[in-house]
Amino acid sequence: MSNIGFIGLGIMGKPMALNLIKGGHKLFLNSRSGVAAELTAAGGIACASAKEVAQKADLIILMVPDTPDVEKVLFGANGVAEGLSKGKTVIDMSSISPIETKLYAKRVNDLGCEYVDAPVSGGEVGAKNAALTIMIGATQATFDKVKPVFELLGKNITLVGGNGDGQTCKVANQIIVALNIEAVSEALVFAAKAGADPAKVRQALMGGFAASRILEVHGERMIKRTFDPGFRIELHQKDLNLALQGARAMGMSLPNTATAQELFNSCAADGGAKWDHSAMVKALEKLANHPVAK
Repeated sequence: MSNIGFIGLGIMGKPMALNLIKGGHKLFLNSRSGVAAELTAAGGIACASAKEVAQKADLIILMVPDTPDVEKVLFGANGVAEGLSKGKTVIDMSSISPIETKLYAKRVNDLGCEYVDAPVSGGEVGAKNAALTIMIGATQATFDKVKPVFELLGKNITLVGGNGDGQTCKVANQIIVALNIEAVSEALVFAAKAGADPAKVRQALMGGFAASRILEVHGERMIKRTFDPGFRIELHQKDLNLALQGARAMGMSLPNTATAQELFNSCAADGGAKWDHSAMVKALEKLANHPVAK
């Protein structure tokens, strides 16, 4: 059993923390929204600050929304850095900037501690079922040490490379997911406007080369109009911003990523920032003046 700190107990963090408690670890918890009674009832210990979490735990996990949130939790007043002592390990499982991740890692290393970036894919369902894909940036030795903890959270656990490489892999993942959502949206809008039954079209395509997890899960959401998150559009916008900013810094173009971002922007402008990202289809429905389903 390890003493593990967990900071950020939202849609993803709460079930992840619960899985670690079920796995036999002692958890010290902190979240700006408070610690759920379900977690304390299971044995988790609520802490007043990130500093207190870091003081009491040997391994500290972060699961917060964005790059500035990670910086504040790590280095702000009463943050993790103030509670660290040599030999501890910080694991950031948020999805944030690869560039900033490398800087944060150095600052934590300078305190005599190890740093791991380990963003995830799989959404709320994957978090609840301990079936997340985990993309890791760390040294081999640190990875080997923390892998048993990751095995309580996910199924596909890959050491991609050094610090920052896990975050780069997650950005690449979000590009692929966004473009797949866009492709499925276009296909179903096209089929519906042409007069075909989009549910039957989806069923047929699931047996062919166009089959994908996005077509399976999000295609069904588009047809059934179930746009409760899931994974919010505003969070996918954040991830695509990281992709586009990185592309500009490297002097390259991501034309279809930019298009997908504009479609998300359209949904957000229509009040849908908190819709599931499969609701990108609504922007394409407006362009076609035809819904996939009513």
